[in-house]
Amino acid sequence: MVEWRLNPNTEKFMPDTADETLRLNELEYLEMPGLNVMLAHDYYPESHQGGVGIIQNGLRVATNGDVRLDRAPGQWSPVPRVGPRVVDRTTGEISVTMSFPDEEKNRKGFNPIEYPDVELSYTIRVVPDGRAFRIVVDLETPVPAEWVGRVGFLLEFFPGYLFGKTFVMDTTTGLFPRQVNGPGRIDEFGEYQIEPMAVGRKLVIAPECEQHRMVIEDVAGGEIELLDGRSCHNNGWFIVRSVLPAGKTTSALEWRVAPNAIPGFICDPVVQVSQVGYHPAQQKFAVVELDRSDPRRLPVVLERVSETGARTTVMSETPADWGDFLRFRYLRLEFSAVDEPGTYIVSYGETQSDPFRIDRSVFARDVWQPTLEYFLPVQMCHMRINERSRVWHGDCHRDDARMAPVDFNHFDGYIQGPSTLCTFQPGEHVPGLNVGGWHDAGDHDLRIESQASTVYGLALAYEEFGVEYDNTTVDQKNRIVEIHLPDGKPDILQQIEHGVLSIVGAYNTLGRLYRGIICPTLRQYTILGDPVNQTDGVVFDPDAAAGDPPPVGLPGSPDDRWVFTEDNPRRELAAAAALATASRALREYNAELARDCLCVAEELHSVTTSEDPLDRVGLDVELLLATGEARYRDSLLAAREAIVEGFSRVGWVVGRVVATIGDDDFTNAITRAAREHRAEIDRLERKTPYGLPYEPNIWGAGWGIQSFGMRQYFLHSAFPELFPAKFMLHALNFVLGCHPGRNTSSFVSGVGSRSLTVAYGFNRADWSYIPGGSASGTALIRPDFPELLEWPFLWQQTEYVLGGGTTDFLILALAADRVLNGG
Repeated sequence: MVEWRLNPNTEKFMPDTADETLRLNELEYLEMPGLNVMLAHDYYPESHQGGVGIIQNGLRVATNGDVRLDRAPGQWSPVPRVGPRVVDRTTGEISVTMSFPDEEKNRKGFNPIEYPDVELSYTIRVVPDGRAFRIVVDLETPVPAEWVGRVGFLLEFFPGYLFGKTFVMDTTTGLFPRQVNGPGRIDEFGEYQIEPMAVGRKLVIAPECEQHRMVIEDVAGGEIELLDGRSCHNNGWFIVRSVLPAGKTTSALEWRVAPNAIPGFICDPVVQVSQVGYHPAQQKFAVVELDRSDPRRLPVVLERVSETGARTTVMSETPADWGDFLRFRYLRLEFSAVDEPGTYIVSYGETQSDPFRIDRSVFARDVWQPTLEYFLPVQMCHMRINERSRVWHGDCHRDDARMAPVDFNHFDGYIQGPSTLCTFQPGEHVPGLNVGGWHDAGDHDLRIESQASTVYGLALAYEEFGVEYDNTTVDQKNRIVEIHLPDGKPDILQQIEHGVLSIVGAYNTLGRLYRGIICPTLRQYTILGDPVNQTDGVVFDPDAAAGDPPPVGLPGSPDDRWVFTEDNPRRELAAAAALATASRALREYNAELARDCLCVAEELHSVTTSEDPLDRVGLDVELLLATGEARYRDSLLAAREAIVEGFSRVGWVVGRVVATIGDDDFTNAITRAAREHRAEIDRLERKTPYGLPYEPNIWGAGWGIQSFGMRQYFLHSAFPELFPAKFMLHALNFVLGCHPGRNTSSFVSGVGSRSLTVAYGFNRADWSYIPGGSASGTALIRPDFPELLEWPFLWQQTEYVLGGGTTDFLILALAADRVLNGG
């Protein structure tokens, strides 16, 4: 913690830097002004969080300091098993023991990793050394002979802060390039290896830059190499690495790392507001985020900006501290009483917000519309997507799909059991799957939960708000979409239809729901750019392939995506609920498809059993609304105790039919549960300055916050005396920019004064975005650092997803407009 003293000459407070050295804090990392060093608080190395991490002058500059088997590891590279972190309060040393392989990931789990036949255990120690620190690696046994020269310790550096800056290795200088450059070679294992940018004993990073200068020295006498990790993986970082020597165990590696910590450093204040703005009638507050070491308290100023650019001060207050959250201290300026329409800016000292509006129409235009007219069309599979002269992508995956192998753990959570669960055999083409659906996220698979929840959210939005917006042509016959070309049909109904065509079409062919459709190889899965290039679009014919078929990527290859099946009652019942809801939305638009939806939903209701009674509740609600049949009402009445117990999960759904059910005992029980749920929300809301429950995690919380807000709308509609609209509106403000960290962008690309315009969509390699896509947003670098980087390759921060990650925002923005304008 920085101590401050009064300068007698200036009569201003200034930081006292006389005793700034690294010390162990209560959160078990090393700390001094301008420098934090963590060890194994996170372990998510596939997305650049883990091992030794360095936060320098308020920015996370390095991570993943660890022993690795690969010179430039990627997402599916072997990672060690992580033991408990040990701290020595006397010396300040932090250590953790790790080992290869990690049997929980070795050909197992959501993304199975193939480990080589090697066992290696070691301890990493981080030792404070004044204003620097040392990294020491002790091996339990020497590096196996066949792995000498291959196993090394490495530390990754975020490229975005280093582009255009220089380095010095011993006496050699160089520049960090914007793009990866050669030369490289193919090694004896057939792997591409880029030549190092430099090799030596002492590396100085960015010597010209106070904020980023860092010195790394191998004090054990070994060599350090600087290389570009993007050479093998587009999402790689710059890497500093030393090979572990043969025959050595104790201090097999020892680096001294000296980041330049600016004396007396404190983080700049951050002003956080909604990047879209506020309705005159809603609660309004700006959040000011301060370094805890900053004793200064300045006025928070709200100004209105005239058409000439002149500013008029509307409010100027020095609010009391809200308190501490994560590593910061927070202030809140309440300005709910300000209701005059106009453009406003909030300032704190020299820091100011982006401009925002106060207006009754603030949520009526340019907020939810980009999701419907850009993002959803662009994510559509099996269609060519045009926007005037631009082609977002071609008519992709016309060769869908082949039956997946059995007894097979693929990747991205796709597992096929011992049976295909249908009449189709592994490798056999399954017809009727090359229509409808949306690409799931920044990748291109079609998984049942994302398809069904997208349909569900869109159908709820249409039913609740009557969205007749039309700005897109969808031609299913010719498989063409024209963005910004109205065709006289509500866009939202065309999107519902597109999702249903995939789900129902697959059900009719397979006799069951699919688990999903995904490409067969990692090379295809990691493709960047137009998804039409993921397959050749031609159904693979094994009889036409004489001998070995051509490799994936060449015409006639077995590159067709695989369809997986599963027994998963929760997903099946949720998909059925989506279809029941879609049947109501499509009733007048496509009556035949609506009947098919209802038929499949009722059939799944009859044949699907689940041990969890809550799994069926949503389907009972939607079928009751779709059919009015008493059996669904009776099923809900019988599940009353489970609903009460699980109100936080299903209360928002059940609240929509409490009046329809019309049973006093049921109503009273559900209302009591609603009251208890409100009390829990109040308790959690008080923990954050943002006016809603929020518990940061490795993944950004944006989708969860949107989901909370969407549910709050339906709870507000069902129980207005218990659930005010403020929680819903706070959730919307959070997603639109009023959230922790220095990057206050709206999580929804293209929405608001500033938004994520570099994001993890299929066009991420172009450092671009898809308007209306909702990213996960600000993530937590454990234990206490919020981060949202301007970088297209961190899926836990800026990836788009279908399902609730898309439709919850759509509903939330529509709901705000309705609630505040009395629609």
